[in-house]
Amino acid sequence: MTTSTPQSAALRPEPAAEADAAPDTGYVHGYSPTEARRLGEQADTLAALLHAGTAYPAGSRVLEAGCGVGAQTVHLLTANPGVLLTAADVSADSLARARDRVAEQLPGADVRWHHGDLHRLPFPDGSFDHLFVCFVLEHLADPVAALAALRRLLRPGGTVTVIEGDHGSAFFHPRGEAAQRVVDQLVRLQADGGGDALIGRRLYPLLTGAGFRDVVVGPRTVYADGARPTLVEGFTRRTFVAMVEAVRAEAVAAGLTTAEAFDRGLTELRRAAEPGGTFHYTFFKAVAVNP
Repeated sequence: MTTSTPQSAALRPEPAAEADAAPDTGYVHGYSPTEARRLGEQADTLAALLHAGTAYPAGSRVLEAGCGVGAQTVHLLTANPGVLLTAADVSADSLARARDRVAEQLPGADVRWHHGDLHRLPFPDGSFDHLFVCFVLEHLADPVAALAALRRLLRPGGTVTVIEGDHGSAFFHPRGEAAQRVVDQLVRLQADGGGDALIGRRLYPLLTGAGFRDVVVGPRTVYADGARPTLVEGFTRRTFVAMVEAVRAEAVAAGLTTAEAFDRGLTELRRAAEPGGTFHYTFFKAVAVNP
């Protein structure tokens, strides 16, 4: 999607929000270039699955809260030409990567960038018609409080779309006990950091608890086997296995495992991406209304 707005004016970063804004410690995956690439590959592989049904009319004021490195931002802009998008994130480094990603893939795209904590975004009440929150709540200690803070920014009758995963839905073949343990260790690390890697199953009570109404939640399932090589490579190997692999040092340092045991688990988990292997995972997508 392109617009008539010159790039130099369109990609205008706002001043940083309050000085104490900093990346939430619950982001267990880290902020490395490798993680940025993984997020991009995940977004590209799952774009049709996750963004289907998300349609905002041209001229709509949309806030992407927790845009990260812009992996989803590109797909939001592509699928919804003409929206007035504000993308906000607590990490200045991630926001810079997002600006670069959008500038490279969608030159001229009109995005308003904001560096700040989503709990304290300095926009007036009712500033937006729609909110988009993807893979954010899982990293927050109090997702209801975050959703309530965002609801203030949404006009009455406006909608919020929330997408989250649930690592408890990861089923794979061959199933090795060592592989299951490394997945469980990722879940434990995220919980120790104040997050919840099983949050997908909680979207309905979280949204109702934050005051939203007409909440509708539906599963978005990924299944990969030898007949779906794109998903095997893009999701099983480069998204899920890579995500687990990235916490190896942290799991060992936390005393949850040894390096040797973690490597055995990774070896078993990688078999799901080899001939004869299969992998299943469910995301949950919720849409709700601000009364």
